[in-house]
Amino acid sequence: MQVNGKELAVEVDGEGPAVLLVHGLGGTSNFYQVQTDALAERFRVIRVDSAGAGRSPVADGISIESHADDLAALLDALDVDSAAVVGHSMGTLVVRALAARHPGKVSALALLGAVREPAEVGRQAQRDRAAVLRDKGTAAVAPGVVANALSETTRRQRPEVAAFVRELVMRQDAEGYARNCEALAAATDPGSIAPSLPLLLITGDDDKVGPPEASQELADAHGEAIVEILPRVGHWTALEAPGRVTDHLRKFL
Repeated sequence: MQVNGKELAVEVDGEGPAVLLVHGLGGTSNFYQVQTDALAERFRVIRVDSAGAGRSPVADGISIESHADDLAALLDALDVDSAAVVGHSMGTLVVRALAARHPGKVSALALLGAVREPAEVGRQAQRDRAAVLRDKGTAAVAPGVVANALSETTRRQRPEVAAFVRELVMRQDAEGYARNCEALAAATDPGSIAPSLPLLLITGDDDKVGPPEASQELADAHGEAIVEILPRVGHWTALEAPGRVTDHLRKFL
């Protein structure tokens, strides 16, 4: 689908109020397959592979803000006035930017594994990862993603999840992944979330990328947010705890 001059892979399932699902760095729309199957019974579920990720080709000028503007244009193209929006990982920065830049487009916000604006060490780590991707490809970074972003419990008890995360990373276009790493390296805080906007935050107690403290900080600043901390879950929230995440989203929506 052509959006903002880019070709983006978009899937739409179900009928009803719109729900927009936004994946994170290294992910695709398939990150939300379990949630999509459940939510499509009552909602119009919209998923997109962000520019340079999954099935969406590499594009120039990739940034947190460009992804947010692409989402606003996508909703316009689908004749959606506003949607409840769910973001994961880097996608939490994107959907917060969407709410800040296009406030009328977002009716509610759910953040999975919410991440902060990177500190300098984190910015350099993303620039280093981009260099590795360009030099050696996705196979060079996939083991680190599996080891660092999944909980120990998931790696030990649910090896199929680890295998799927590895596949998500391995199937990325190396240049597109690198540009998205650089977008995260350049990210700035999107600003406060409007207190009037319903807000749900879900993260794992073993999430080292989007730790519970980051979600709690956003909740405290918002004042009326719901915070759910899932035991023995790492950063790939919707894959590691699909049933619990789905139940929380259903209740919130």
